Amino acid sequence: MNTETFIAQIATSSIEALYGAVEASQIQIQKTRKEFEGDYTLVTFPLLKLSRKSPEATANEIGEHIVANNPHISGFNVIKGFLNLSIAPAYWADRFSEEVANDSFGEAAPSGRTIMIEYSSPNTNKPLHLGHIRNNLLGYSVAQILKANGHNVIKVNLVNDRGIHICKSMLAWQLYGGGETPASSGMKGDHLVGKYYVEFDKHYKAEVKELIEGGMTEDEAKKKAPIMLAAQEMLRKWEAKDEEVYSLWQTMNGWVYEGFDVTYKALGVDFDKVYYESQTYLLGKSLVQDGLDKGVFFRKEDNSVWIDLESDGLDQKLLLRGDGTSVYMTQDLGTALSRFEENKLDDMIYVVGNEQNYHFQVLKLVLKKLGYEWSDNIYHLSYGMVELPEGKMKSREGTVVDADDLIADMVETARDMSNELGKLDGCTEEEANAVCTMVGLGALKYFILKVDPKKTMLFDPRESIDFNGNTGPFIQYTHARICSILRKADEAGIDYKNATIGNLLPAEIELIKSLGEFPTVVKSAGENFAPSVIAAYAYDLAKSFNGYYHDHSILREENAEVRQMRVMLAAEVARVINRAMKLLGIDVPQRM
Repeated sequence: MNTETFIAQIATSSIEALYGAVEASQIQIQKTRKEFEGDYTLVTFPLLKLSRKSPEATANEIGEHIVANNPHISGFNVIKGFLNLSIAPAYWADRFSEEVANDSFGEAAPSGRTIMIEYSSPNTNKPLHLGHIRNNLLGYSVAQILKANGHNVIKVNLVNDRGIHICKSMLAWQLYGGGETPASSGMKGDHLVGKYYVEFDKHYKAEVKELIEGGMTEDEAKKKAPIMLAAQEMLRKWEAKDEEVYSLWQTMNGWVYEGFDVTYKALGVDFDKVYYESQTYLLGKSLVQDGLDKGVFFRKEDNSVWIDLESDGLDQKLLLRGDGTSVYMTQDLGTALSRFEENKLDDMIYVVGNEQNYHFQVLKLVLKKLGYEWSDNIYHLSYGMVELPEGKMKSREGTVVDADDLIADMVETARDMSNELGKLDGCTEEEANAVCTMVGLGALKYFILKVDPKKTMLFDPRESIDFNGNTGPFIQYTHARICSILRKADEAGIDYKNATIGNLLPAEIELIKSLGEFPTVVKSAGENFAPSVIAAYAYDLAKSFNGYYHDHSILREENAEVRQMRVMLAAEVARVINRAMKLLGIDVPQRM
């Protein structure tokens, strides 16, 4: 039971003893504001109809009853209609002992809910970039947080492996590749294919320019550029399962998947299932027919199928082209239905950039109009762009911030800064490599995840590796510092695992309070799909411990019982930091 629930229970008991039955909604508990004395505050205004007394009189009466009947409440004070309760140190000692003994601290009991979360969703015509990094880290972290909340989580990836953009890379490779492969070039497969996507764009622009100079309008030139017409013809052949085109498509996509897997492994993300658009793009056609039969959709003269959402404040939305081919919405309708039915989902979360906000608004609405009530359980976890100090990215022009390059740069920056600060002194080369990888990736992940997903963010690599600010390396270093304390305690034979919790200093009570909030923080992060809540908690806990460590001796404390307790407290802080950071997908080092 968390402390807030405990306070609510004893408050309810006293109120009922004084005034009779009370509804749960009338019990309002909050943390006492820092400028007032106390730990938790009961708001008495909702209770005045029961007490028939002034707010101050009601608060005083309830406070006196609580203190008289609960040894864990050491005192109270009243500020207007707010009853501030102070909790006795013995309560915090008991709570701390319970927490240390709880191997699953911070993890909720099984909820029985099954939640699918889709993230990554790359195209197979280019490598993963900085935007994908935010997507992957956000999706993976939310999945870990939902698991900690007791849910059964299915992590999925929908790979966009078909369409005109894929054919552009394929055609450029055919025309200009000279048989180049990842093996012959030494390039990762996704980088090689991305190279030819940029190559296509270069030749396309040159052809468009030439046609314009020959007297065409820009729109005509863009439609009639020979290389674009050839790409469109290749797409038609692919849809007709032309043997040569299909074989090339499989080969080049295979190169990309091998490259993606290397990047996913480096990022520390994974999936339980991978869907491919080439296998799902035909899904949804039967749903479109169902919508026509029900009169939810309508057909235009060109045979295309639409839904009119103007009465819902939106516009008309295309669901099937006149030639019978699918659009993204057709596919997403079918995929959503099959996923909910096959996996008996309770919730479906899509981690997709905010440029798709309208798409998911329409998706939910269309499914609702088709009669699928579970559409209310679709959630679009929308996130903003990530920019570097240099500015925005454009994949067609090859100016994207490549994920692999950024990961390598982060590890190298971590090495440079760690060396500058002497963090790697005494490490073997193997240990130094492991620490630099951990710190570089930890810096990247924490810097991205500490920001509310909805916000566009500026990512500054050097700022993210500051060992003193609100960064991943600061928290990682705090963990390593505690591990050093624990090693020295073990060497000195200090039996801190069986410590007795005696008199606690105010600073120790504050740390224990912070530790006790971890399950509530995990719950809040899960309810709001918000890794930033976990990040803020981990930073505050690390900062509080560092303040405590600065002001109070641990290993040099003369009283053996106090020394044991302080080492135990440090060990628990390290355990909770480790668990919090794991929810962000971040590893913490033992040495640094």
